[in-house]
Amino acid sequence: MIEQGYDRLGSRYFEWTTSQGPGVREWFLDEVLQRLPVEAVVLELGCGPGTVSAALADGRHYTGVDLSAGQLMLARERLPDADFIQADFTNIELPSGAFDAVVAFFVFNHLPRAEHAPMFERVWSWLRPGGRFMLSLGASDTDDEVEQDWLGVPMFFAGFEPDANERSLLDAGFELELSDTRGEIESGGQEVTFHWVIARKPGDPR
Repeated sequence: MIEQGYDRLGSRYFEWTTSQGPGVREWFLDEVLQRLPVEAVVLELGCGPGTVSAALADGRHYTGVDLSAGQLMLARERLPDADFIQADFTNIELPSGAFDAVVAFFVFNHLPRAEHAPMFERVWSWLRPGGRFMLSLGASDTDDEVEQDWLGVPMFFAGFEPDANERSLLDAGFELELSDTRGEIESGGQEVTFHWVIARKPGDPR
C-alpha cells in the first residue's frame, strides 16, 4: 500500500511537502547538518523524491533508500550522481558499522508499531561507534491504521507517544542527544505534531 500510494502520488508529494515554507523540518535539518562533517557516510531511510537529499549529500558519501520507484525516479533526477536503492529498509541487508549517520524524515510513521523497536536495533548495528540516528517519529499513540484519503491515496500510519519512542531507542543501546516534540500547520490548515530525535551510538567515532 505504501509503495503504490507514493508511486501514485508522484511529483504531487514533493510539491505538497515543499509548499509549506520553512518550518520544523528545516529546523531539524539544520540540527542534522551541524552533526554531519565533510566526508561523513550518510544513509537516508525513506528518501522519497529527494526533498532533503541534496543537503545531506553535500560533501558527503550519501545513500538514499526508498520503497517507491516513482519517488526514486524524482530523486535521481535531482541528484543524478547520488546512490539510491529501491528497497524495504526493514529487510535490506547493509554492512555493520558502515555509516556515520542514519537519517529518516517522516518515514517511521508508515512503519507498523511492532517493527519500530527491531528497526532501531538494525540501525544501531549499521552505525559506527559515535554515529547518530536522526529521525522524526509519531507523537501520539496510534494503532496501525489506514487513512483512506491521504493526499488522494490510501496510506498506512502508526506511531507511539514520545516516552515510548525514547524507551525503545534507549533499549536498543542509543544515548539521546535531542528529543523534542514540535507541531506545525500543514497545507490545508491541519496541525500535525512529530517527535524529533537525535540518538547517538556510544563510543568514539573513527
